[in-house]
Amino acid sequence: MKSNLLNPKNRDFLLVCFFILLSMGISLLPTGFEKPETERAIRCKAKVVAIDNEQVQRFGIVKSGDQAVELEILTGPFQGKVYKANNPLLGQMAMDKLFVEGDEAFVVLSLDSNGKVIFVNPVDHYRISLELMLLGLFALMLLLFGGWTGLKALVSFVFTALVLWKILVPSLLRGMDPVILTLGVTTGLCAAIILLVAGVTRKGFTALAGAFLGVLTSGVMAIYFTAELKIHGAVMPFAETLLFAGFNYLNLTKLYVAAVFLASSGAVMDIAMDVAASMHEVSERDPNITPVELMKSGFNVGRSVTGTMTTTLLLAYSGGYITLLMAFMAQSIPLSNTFNLIYVSSEIVKTLIGSFGLVMVAPFTAIVGGFIFTKSGKVKSHFHQMI
Repeated sequence: MKSNLLNPKNRDFLLVCFFILLSMGISLLPTGFEKPETERAIRCKAKVVAIDNEQVQRFGIVKSGDQAVELEILTGPFQGKVYKANNPLLGQMAMDKLFVEGDEAFVVLSLDSNGKVIFVNPVDHYRISLELMLLGLFALMLLLFGGWTGLKALVSFVFTALVLWKILVPSLLRGMDPVILTLGVTTGLCAAIILLVAGVTRKGFTALAGAFLGVLTSGVMAIYFTAELKIHGAVMPFAETLLFAGFNYLNLTKLYVAAVFLASSGAVMDIAMDVAASMHEVSERDPNITPVELMKSGFNVGRSVTGTMTTTLLLAYSGGYITLLMAFMAQSIPLSNTFNLIYVSSEIVKTLIGSFGLVMVAPFTAIVGGFIFTKSGKVKSHFHQMI
C-alpha cells in the first residue's frame, strides 16, 4: 500500500508548496544590476492639477516643446505638497507623453543633501495601480474557474515570470551564452509548468519529453536558418541600445536565436500536454492497447491541435508587426522586396521555425507516450515503480 506521502493529491500539494517557496526565494535574489537606493531620489504618484501648453508646438501630428505641469504629490513623505515641473516633448510619439488635468503621473523627486526637493521629473502616466488590478482580476478569475488546477497554473505563471526576470535576463546581461542558457531555462520552465499542472505522473513526464524535443528542434533550426539567412539580432527592439549602454560584448544574433525558441515554447507545451492527456485517457479506457495503436491515437490528436495552433502562432506574431506590413503596403513596396527585408525575414523565421516545433512536438509526444502508457511498453513498468 502506498504511503500517504505518495498519494497523488499529497504529491500535488507538496509540489505546489515547493514552487511557492521557490518563487519566494527567487523573488529575493538580487539581479546584480540594481542601482543602490538613495534618499535623494523618491518615486511617487502625483495628480496633475494644472497644465500650460503655451510652449508646445505642433508639426502635423507630432508635438514638440515643453509642457508646464503642476503636480500634487499623492504618496510618500511629500504627500499633499504641490510642485511645478516641466514635461519636455521630443517629437517622438512612442516616447512622448502629454498630460491633461486630472491625470495621475509617475514622478521622481530629486532631493539635495538637506532633503529639500530640487527637481521634479514627471516620468510618465501612472499605470501601476491598474496593472496590479488587472493582475489581481486575472488571478481571481483563474482561481474561480480553475479551482485547484487554476491555483497550480497561477503558481506556474508567477514562477515563470520570476525566473525570466531574476535569472534569465541578468544572466544574459552578464554575457552567458544565450542559446545554451535559454535552452536550459526553457527546459526547466517546461518541467516546472507541466509537472505543476499534470503532477508527477506518466502524463506529465510524457508531455515534458515531447515538449523538450519540440523546443530542441526549434532551437537547432533557428541556429541553422538564422546563419543561412544572415539575420542578426539588431532587428530586435532596443538591441542597439544595449550595445551603446556598455554591453557591447553581447552576441545579438545568439540572443535572437534564443528568443525564437523561447517565444514558441509555451505553445509547444500546450500541444505536448494535449497529446499526452488524450493518450493517457485512451490508455485508461483500454489498458490492453498496444504501443503502435496508442501512437496512432496520439498522431490523430496531434494533427487536430497542430492545425489550429500553427495558425494561432502566425496570428500572435503578426500582431506584433502589423504596422510594419501596413507601412510596406501603403508605400506599394513589392512583396519580393518586403520578404527580403531583414525585419520581415526575421519575423518569418520566428513564425515558421516556431510552427515547425509545434508540428514536431505532436509525433514526439505520441512516440514517447506509446511506450510510457502501455503495458507492453518496457518504460511503463519502470514508471509504475516510481510514480
